[in-house]
Amino acid sequence: MEAHIFLIQLVLILISARLFGEIAAYFKVPAVIGELLAGIFIGPSLLGLIEINNPIHLLAEIGIILLLFEVGIETDIGHLTSAGIKAIIVAAGGVIMPFALGFVISYYAFDFTLLASLFIASTLTATSIGITLRVLRDLKKQNSHEAQIIIGAAVLDDIIGIVLLAMLYEFSVSGEINLLDTGKVLVFIVLFFLISPILGKGASYIIQKWNEKSEIPGLLPTTIISLILFFAWIAHALGAPELLGGFAAGLALSRQFFFPFAKFLHESKDFTHRVEKQMQPIIHLFTPIFFVSIGLSLNLKTIDWNSSFIWTLSGSLIIAAIIGKVLAAFFLKGESRIKQLIIGTAMVPRGEVGLIFANIGLTAGVFQNDIYAAIILVITITTLVAPFALRWLYASMEKTDVSPKKSNAPPKVSN
Repeated sequence: MEAHIFLIQLVLILISARLFGEIAAYFKVPAVIGELLAGIFIGPSLLGLIEINNPIHLLAEIGIILLLFEVGIETDIGHLTSAGIKAIIVAAGGVIMPFALGFVISYYAFDFTLLASLFIASTLTATSIGITLRVLRDLKKQNSHEAQIIIGAAVLDDIIGIVLLAMLYEFSVSGEINLLDTGKVLVFIVLFFLISPILGKGASYIIQKWNEKSEIPGLLPTTIISLILFFAWIAHALGAPELLGGFAAGLALSRQFFFPFAKFLHESKDFTHRVEKQMQPIIHLFTPIFFVSIGLSLNLKTIDWNSSFIWTLSGSLIIAAIIGKVLAAFFLKGESRIKQLIIGTAMVPRGEVGLIFANIGLTAGVFQNDIYAAIILVITITTLVAPFALRWLYASMEKTDVSPKKSNAPPKVSN
């Protein structure tokens, strides 16, 4: 591809992502949905201005890695300990039930291959912590009791999701499901998560000291990007997806991740804050390219929308996706029914995490365009429904709290 063609394509991607993202935000819809629609609009589905190609695919890969770095650096392990067993119950139920429902629907009802069924089922286990946090902040409920459970469960969901994704990636590369290979991948993942944070902490300590002495601006973003990409390369060398490296690098630099036996490697919270602040413009540049590329890879013209297949599949998966997450919260004891509904609903949006699963499944050739379109519909609808449902549930709870309580005492008789 000639340089000038790629440059104008990149202009179209960035501008359309911003415009559609702004429109989505105006209507109180997550920006990722707008960026996905931007790819559909300029891609083969509608205008046909751009088709997915190698340069765009590479930029999208960097976008995924940086997105997972952001998820990692915002991951607060402290939420898991503060929310305790309740977060674990919600996370476990919210992974097991959607996975089981999704697998039964895919493998038994629609007769998909085992690998495709596993990919679809795993997509339903995802929870978008970014979208969930955004809604809670908008409602000023981020510090509430139920928010601590939600965030703790979402953090655990992310970690489980990354492990599932690494295993499915290995299956898609080898073309078969092998228990021995699965065991190897799990061992590599465990080793990677044990070693990489130590390396990350050591590297960040060096970067922090170097930054204090450097007289040239821009050292932090340059070195942090280099660290992220290096971790991505290590992850690939160990047989795991590159994005696992981005997540591990973010986790290592997060404020709440530390090693009791290596206190000298603790960087200050101010350093972590500066890393987040200086990395944000770069992350916000690359991640929209990833979401637009998902829309570009989807050709709606090739799908038979008159066929009952696409509607039956997407409808049944949507029901499984919502029910599986909401029911998980009903295992909690000591919580009111309305708070159980709030916690379960907050876990429903799949957002960017689900899109990563779907994109890897498509690029690996695990499923075709029609199944991919159905999964995109599921991710889009669950992402759209949850914020509105949460606002309604919180409004209902506040009305209940302020409504006058009925008294059982006999009325006073006036003289």
